[in-house]
Order: sequence, then structure tokens, then C-alpha cells
Amino acid sequence: MTFSEHPDPVAAEAPVGIFDSGVGALSVLRHIRARLPSEHLLCVADSGHAPYGGKSDAEIVGRTLAIAAFLRTKNVKAIVVACNTATAAAIAALRQHYPELIVIGVEPGLKPAAALSKSGKAGVLATASTLASSRFIALRDQISVTTGVSFITQACVGLVEQIEKGELSSPATALMLQRYLSPLLRDGIDTLALGCTHYPFVQPLIEAIVQRESVVPVTIIDTGEAVARQLERSLQQRGLQRLTLSEGTLQAYTTGSRSALVNAFAQLLDLHPPVAELTAESTA
Repeated sequence: MTFSEHPDPVAAEAPVGIFDSGVGALSVLRHIRARLPSEHLLCVADSGHAPYGGKSDAEIVGRTLAIAAFLRTKNVKAIVVACNTATAAAIAALRQHYPELIVIGVEPGLKPAAALSKSGKAGVLATASTLASSRFIALRDQISVTTGVSFITQACVGLVEQIEKGELSSPATALMLQRYLSPLLRDGIDTLALGCTHYPFVQPLIEAIVQRESVVPVTIIDTGEAVARQLERSLQQRGLQRLTLSEGTLQAYTTGSRSALVNAFAQLLDLHPPVAELTAESTA
């Protein structure tokens, strides 16, 4: 595919692009649809290259820019990086390449976790790549200094793969989550930030483990709503919000299995948008 060097100027009728390494994009998309039902949405699941957590920063930047180039051919007015790992590694490069676009990333929920914590101990579940990123470390240290809250982090190796397979409530996923959550709960956390957009889809399992093992109530933070609010503010500031009562359209793309993404939309969101497979050339 040849990408246009001079795409059409952004306009209110233009769509919003959302992407993640896989089905995590859907957890953010549901909040955006709820808050901005009139917006046209294009969702890209880069499942053929999932997970991003084990990739180098250079690889993640490459994937992010390739998907953004594809979305730009669709004349998007905004790109939502619905992936904590890609936000940490690549959002600066994305903003540099596309200064004309609204670019929204996701944060791992440290600010609300600190604000809501009464014990001064907040837990964070995320990929190893997110937790090791300079962006995360700087944010964690800054918030710890200003609030006095300590963050107990846990890299959830293998959890994204379980969610991508649709194993949202399987014994294997439950055992994995218990292994990751138990140390945090023993340390007395009272807030828990889901620092990966895949993780809200196993929130019922997380809640069950917390209820069973924690001696104090634990507030679980899904940052998708905050992303939707930030997108709304940015569209309004640029005069690009689609102000109409008509419902926006939804189109999905995947670099993996089309049927898998069709099933994910149906299972996770009860939605049935058209889904197209992207070839390697489309996002090279």
C-alpha cells in the first residue's frame, strides 16, 4: 500500500483511530463510544504482533508509526494509543511525526490510585515493559514524592496472551492472577491500577480474588474512562467534535485473525462491526 504524503486536512466528520497490540483497544473503545457516541471510530488490533510487552522500544515505535500511517490514509483526526506499553515507548515519536493530529495516550492510573489510597499503598498491574519504561518510573517517583504513596508493582507475564486467547475466566488465568495479586494484597494495598488496557477484561476475576484475600476494601482503577474524557476535551478545544445526534460508525481492522477479532467484539462488547484483515504490506 502506498501512503499519501498529503492526506486531507482533519475535519469534524473525520474518524478517530484507536489501536492496541490486540483486544485491549476494545476496553478503551467502549468508554469512547459511551462518552462520544456520535464519533466515527476506526479500531486497529495489531494482534499479529502481540504482545508488545516483550518487544524492544525500537520495535514498538516501528509498529506504532506503521499503524498510524495506515490510519492517516483514512484521514483520522485523532489517534488514541490504547496501549500502555506503546504509550510509554512511542507516543513522543508519534506526536513528532503527526503534529497536525490529536494524539492521546493511556497512563497506568497512578494519579487516581494515589488520590484514592487511604493506606498509602497502591498496587499496579502492568506489563514488564511498561514498568521498566523511563516514562513510568518518572511518573511513579514524581507522584510518590508529592503524595507520599508507595506503589507496589507487579509485572503480569503471560496475562495478555491469556486474554488474547479469550481465556477470561479459565482456571489457568485465575491461577495466574492469584499468583500476581497475592503479594500486593498481603502488603496492604487499598487501590489497584490496571496498567494495561487488556486487564479490564479480567476484572471480574481480579475482584473475586481481592474479595477473597484482602482484609481491606480495594478500589480497582480502569483508566479507559479518563482517556475518553481527555479525547472529548481535545476534540472540543480543536473544534473537531462531531456535533450531531446521528450515531457514529465503527470499522475494525486486525493484523491477526479476522474471526478472532469478530469473536472478541461479540464476546467482550456485544458489538458486530465490519472487520477487515490488514496484510503485512498494509502496516509495513
